[in-house]
Amino acid sequence: MKTCLIYGFAMSLAGAVLNLTLYFLNYHSDVAKLGVAQGIGAIGGLAIGITCIVLGTKARRAELPAHEEFTYGRALGTGVMITLFAALLGIVTNYVYFAVINPGLTDIIVQSQMEKMEAKGMSGVQLEQVEKVTRMMTKPPIQAAFGFLGGMFFGTIISLVTSAFLKKPARDELSPT
Repeated sequence: MKTCLIYGFAMSLAGAVLNLTLYFLNYHSDVAKLGVAQGIGAIGGLAIGITCIVLGTKARRAELPAHEEFTYGRALGTGVMITLFAALLGIVTNYVYFAVINPGLTDIIVQSQMEKMEAKGMSGVQLEQVEKVTRMMTKPPIQAAFGFLGGMFFGTIISLVTSAFLKKPARDELSPT
């Protein structure tokens, strides 16, 4: 459990550092840069997730005696637990980011959505509805909840794949003859 918590914490911390880096590089302050920030965030988040889940699962596997089997199910459980801890800690970091560090990101997201909808030819009334829904969906508690659900979904997918490569059959102990 301790290993999962450590790697979950590392995963959450790395994600927060990536997000803050994008913020300090002004990728979250301009509608034109928001798409690039989302792409970097997605690729970076995937790399962070894979790295932390693989390293955490290997560390958990190494804790077991050599003769004990580390099944696909155990590897999957380890990956999902790492993901769970990361997602729970991510709730806090997402909320703090949206509510305290960069509350103006909501306006950037709304502006980006409105420009996309205007380009599709939506009318004024439809645009008002889109803005209302977008503002509601970008409130810090809702963003934190979506971050948790998204993190759990993608972390579980990563764990399903990596577990196939990280399982280990039991080794027979050599007995003296």
